[in-house]
Amino acid sequence: MAYIELDYQKLHHNFQFLDQFFSKRAIQWGVVSKLLCGNEKYIRELIEMGIREVHDSRISNLKVIKKINPNVQTVYIKPPARRAVNSLVKYADVSFNTEFDTIKLISDEAVRQQKKHKIIIMVEMGDLREGVLGDNLVEFYSSIFKLPNIEIVGLGTNLNCLNGVMPSHDKLIQLSLYKQLIEATFKVKIQWVSGGSSVTIPLLLKKMLPTGVNHFRIGETLYFGNNLVTQKTIKGMKSNVFTLYTEIVELMEKPVVPIGELGTNVAGERYEVNEADYGKSSCRALLDVGLLDVDPQHLTPTKPGIEITGASSDMLAVDLGKNRRNIKVGDLLAFNLDYMGVLKILNSNYIEKRITNRNA
Repeated sequence: MAYIELDYQKLHHNFQFLDQFFSKRAIQWGVVSKLLCGNEKYIRELIEMGIREVHDSRISNLKVIKKINPNVQTVYIKPPARRAVNSLVKYADVSFNTEFDTIKLISDEAVRQQKKHKIIIMVEMGDLREGVLGDNLVEFYSSIFKLPNIEIVGLGTNLNCLNGVMPSHDKLIQLSLYKQLIEATFKVKIQWVSGGSSVTIPLLLKKMLPTGVNHFRIGETLYFGNNLVTQKTIKGMKSNVFTLYTEIVELMEKPVVPIGELGTNVAGERYEVNEADYGKSSCRALLDVGLLDVDPQHLTPTKPGIEITGASSDMLAVDLGKNRRNIKVGDLLAFNLDYMGVLKILNSNYIEKRITNRNA
């Protein structure tokens, strides 16, 4: 039976590394938990590490966080749907917003629930995801800053998420200047300039981050320890917090080239025949995980000599060559995963979720 395993010690190490990293630079930060897909077991481990602020893009996941620890500050990190405003106010302490009418509904609901709801105004900085255009920011702020039970705690931006526009010193300077403009115009104090995410950490490492940016939202680097610019592990951090284990359900020597007329498979792919493979055979294994659970392009075998050759909806096919390690039916093969691989697996109800090294 296939399962994914979270290495507690590696995750805890990465959390402490980042907590000290940001603390030395007087930067506040929160953990983005959406990768965990609301898995209560994994979220509980996060919170017990001492996390004070959790960001997610699913209100149901924020509900799980509040169930575990109501004192953790929850942040909803996309513009909310109007139909979800009741639940948003109930389970999110802070939300990203760009639409006046939606914020007005949040204000009305916050009054009904007798709560103060915090707002981060997202500003468009070029990636064309969510964000108020800079030219309209002062007018937008003016329309919402006096709404009852609404507290505007920050300006933020998302970069690299949709079109791959990278954060830069100039873009984040501009975001900081917007904050200064709002403060000077309305005689207010804006707590956060939330311009940081995992992809912005390299700017910090190069000492190129404007001092005005004082808030980060971190997901991928926490779970994978990686520098998203160099695609290498940051010195001092741990990679491979997650490992996928799959069981071999069939293992036989078979021809390398399929036999018969070729069409497209269930994924819409067409097998490309290498004529040099005609007449060859190899040891081929079928694993108990498939396209319903993960896209093979996001998997990397942890051992050499294993090649992923294809997948159906429920099984993964791998080539073991001569099978020199004498792998057998029932054995487990392990795979490292990238961000999208873990996200897909954790969103699958068919893959067991485990924790290792909890008490190491």
